[in-house]
Amino acid sequence: NDILIQNKTSWNAITDSFNGVTALPAFGCLCPTEEELHLFPDLSGKKVLDSGCGSGHSLKWCGDHGASELWGLDLSERQIKRAHALLADNGYASHLFCSPMEENPGLPVHTFDVVYSIYAIGWTVDLQKTFDLISDYLKPGGLFIFSWDHPFMHCVDVKDETLIFSGNYYEKEPFTFTRTAGGKGAGRNPATYEEGGYPLTLYNRRLSDYINALSNAGLAAVRVVEETDRDTLERECRFTSQYYTPCKAKRFPLSIVVKAKKI
Repeated sequence: NDILIQNKTSWNAITDSFNGVTALPAFGCLCPTEEELHLFPDLSGKKVLDSGCGSGHSLKWCGDHGASELWGLDLSERQIKRAHALLADNGYASHLFCSPMEENPGLPVHTFDVVYSIYAIGWTVDLQKTFDLISDYLKPGGLFIFSWDHPFMHCVDVKDETLIFSGNYYEKEPFTFTRTAGGKGAGRNPATYEEGGYPLTLYNRRLSDYINALSNAGLAAVRVVEETDRDTLERECRFTSQYYTPCKAKRFPLSIVVKAKKI
């Protein structure tokens, strides 16, 4: 798949800029954390799988909370190398695979108590296939928790200190944006593309796309979180043109978190 090849190359190039970014207990941008939401069960003795594990910081959090087995996969070899090092440095054994989430690289099925994906699930090029695999990995009654941009994010822009609905919620075609090795770039706005960065490609998806794909995979959504954290709601902010900005978060959630159960 050309998109996977492109994204893999770019993530290998920009890995250093995303070390530990958006990892448990955080779920996303300016949204409540696990300490407030309590979506995860007691992880003592539990087997967990991180789909899109990045630098391994969420797996470390799971280990710190008693998980007995730490498994993960990520598209980027450099991310996997970082995750291995982080977990080993903290005394944790791990089972990590460099693989797209649309493929099973050798993960055991019907094994995991919890599978989660913190700000990574949106990178899949085949949502249904990815959810089907995650369902296979889970034990009956196991939990799948994921977070990503709220589906409205790509539709809302800031103009003249006003939020305007400028996008198309129904648009499903892939779009490309860029990131530089320093972490700067065009954000995820499909209307912008900056030269000199590494190209990354995503699909916009509706909330119903996620919920229906879960259902088709035998996973039932038990909680959907669309919230902005209290600190952001209560503090003053100024309008900016940044993609993730408090002026947006005060009016609608920037991130969505979904908890589902295998039935």
